[in-house]
Amino acid sequence: MPTTASPHSPCAFGLLTAGGWQAGQGGSFETRNPAHPGQVVGRYAAAGADQVAQAVQAARPAQRAWAKCPPLERGAVVARWLDALGARRDEVARAIVLEQGKPLAEARAEFDKGLAEARMMIGLAARGHGEVMPAARPGFRNLVLRRPRGVIVAVCPWNFPVMTPLRKLAPALMYGNAVLIKPSEFTPAAACVVADSAWSFFPPGLVQVLNGDGAVGAALVGHEGVDGVTFTGSIATGRRIATAAAQTLAEVSLELGGKNAAIVNDADDLDAALDAISGAAFAVCGQRCTAISRIVVRRELHDAVAAGLVKRARALRLGDGLQPDTTAGPLIHAAHRDKVQGMVARARQAGAEVLTGGGFAQPASAPEGWFHEPTVLARVTTGMEVARDEIFGPVITLQSYADFDEALAIVNGVEHGLTAALFSDRQTLVQRFLDECETGMLHVNHGTVPDNHMPFGGIKHSGVGVYSSVGPSAIGFYTTEHAAYLKS
Repeated sequence: MPTTASPHSPCAFGLLTAGGWQAGQGGSFETRNPAHPGQVVGRYAAAGADQVAQAVQAARPAQRAWAKCPPLERGAVVARWLDALGARRDEVARAIVLEQGKPLAEARAEFDKGLAEARMMIGLAARGHGEVMPAARPGFRNLVLRRPRGVIVAVCPWNFPVMTPLRKLAPALMYGNAVLIKPSEFTPAAACVVADSAWSFFPPGLVQVLNGDGAVGAALVGHEGVDGVTFTGSIATGRRIATAAAQTLAEVSLELGGKNAAIVNDADDLDAALDAISGAAFAVCGQRCTAISRIVVRRELHDAVAAGLVKRARALRLGDGLQPDTTAGPLIHAAHRDKVQGMVARARQAGAEVLTGGGFAQPASAPEGWFHEPTVLARVTTGMEVARDEIFGPVITLQSYADFDEALAIVNGVEHGLTAALFSDRQTLVQRFLDECETGMLHVNHGTVPDNHMPFGGIKHSGVGVYSSVGPSAIGFYTTEHAAYLKS
């Protein structure tokens, strides 16, 4: 049986396959607390090549048996599983803090939102899946039918260790599929607990977890027995996954990075707007695909917005996520912290002004951790790296504009197209934003926080394929479509 994290011993997991938990044949690896890098918090066994193939093979009969279960009955089973998982909230939240570093309050909020989204998918999946179409010939009845896609590989990132697996598991199961989860090697514990809680509710092989690094993910994605691949992560990795999946013609849904902007044009309550922006920018220490990282502000408001964001950045309390006064945690590992710091340093060299932060941090509760100061950069221009590329850290940039055409040009002038926000009470500008902003998600007068029942995804280089996380569009990925003609 797997063991989960305690104050004195690391959690330990192997592989969850059709035969239950077993040792991996691909070597072992450890996870470390990013707030205290000397502390080993997890020990794992990676899947070997033969185990990957066996897992895919076992998923097929489990999926066929599950697909025969009536959809409403599937929903009842999924609901019972989610209730059982809910009882392990504290266990999962603590594991997230220890491996990912976010404050305990954020970890609990992630768990709660993931569970709420999963429950929402039960209701969405209970709606009609097909459609009656008008016939073109006498004596015919035309139907559009939906069937489960089959065996799904879910490759998950390290920043949301429980919410992302749930976003992939719940719709996949509701629509009759089998799921092979490949968690990030930096934060596998939460996904392992999620799958462990599912073990007694579903046919053996329907939900499996294969731990390991990118080699395990590549073996899963490229296996000819896989029908669909859902991935959340970087654009670079998304390109590799798309290339591998293309060899077997598996369907792909890629939720990739963002370079998300907030336009501040006018606001009756500027403090409320800045609270929303800073919350969306600094949650998970900026390590969110939907984090606001660019503030595009009307020139007359620049100084007031800059001062307000500096004040809010300085108010954050860095530290160990288990400490009750911590409001911002560390970055995931040293290499990522160094990458964030390198982007800030190059921005400074290119002429950006550091209004606050800009360097490594050593909070009292975790001086050895991988922390970076919350940072606000001004005098940023569109040609700078920090204005174009995803930082994925606690760094926001300020760019000013003279008219709304310029604002939209700045926002749309990047390869990403995930989400954006506009703060304005002018309806003409709101309508232009809704019509012209090149992102998959659009927010007006609030931060980039999505609802549990809405589609989640991006356009341009931020998303490929049908959105597969939450919302009514998920059916397009997790099922196949069939045209049926019935002649009387």
